Amino acid sequence: MFSGRTYWIAGASDGLGAELAKRLDAEGAKLILSARRADRLSDLCCKLRQARALPMDVTDSDSVRKACLSTGPIDGVIYCVGQYVPMRTQDWDPEESVRISDANFTGALRLLGNVVPKMAERGCGHIVMIGSLAGFTGLPGAIGYGASKAALMHLAENMQADLRQTGVTVQCINPGFIRTRLTAQNQFAMPQIMTPEAAAGRVIAAMRRSRFSSSFPAPFAWLFTLSSYVPRAAFLRVMGGSR
Repeated sequence: MFSGRTYWIAGASDGLGAELAKRLDAEGAKLILSARRADRLSDLCCKLRQARALPMDVTDSDSVRKACLSTGPIDGVIYCVGQYVPMRTQDWDPEESVRISDANFTGALRLLGNVVPKMAERGCGHIVMIGSLAGFTGLPGAIGYGASKAALMHLAENMQADLRQTGVTVQCINPGFIRTRLTAQNQFAMPQIMTPEAAAGRVIAAMRRSRFSSSFPAPFAWLFTLSSYVPRAAFLRVMGGSR
């Protein structure tokens, strides 16, 4: 499925994005790897067979446009950008929350708006959005992050509705906790936390199935995907939020 196809991964410098690059490289894919840290991208590309670094800042429109002009034809895009800082409403930092949202959601508008219409014109393509279980419902301490992931997941639904008959496949894949430098900031227990390697394996498996929405790990994911049917007060008691 992936051999010989070109995938562009945004957010590839570490964590889940870097592990997805390794998995796809092992599958024979050709890779374009983007993030702000050019040094990390170069180090990663040196370990892969068919990858090139394309530094890009998804919060900078000029940076995104220049990157889009230099990719050449691509078969798929994986939007794996994730910024996170624990933040309660009582401790709201407006600038920080906007920065998080700009990377997690608005950056996807910048990048995909330059790429997806061309895929639709060609009649083929694969778009993978990395959402989050946190995007299903509001959580304590997730100002900025939760809302931006919810918006990203909704964007995926918009695209899937429009592109069903075009030959362009859209997927939204929603992991739970992954052990990264970002989740290392958390001071609470993280149920069923996964390594980036394990999470990447789950994402690749979901990409093979081509189902629109996939969430993991079960059974933790069930709590979020069914959250709209659970009384809000009961859900927050389980998650440790305010009553």
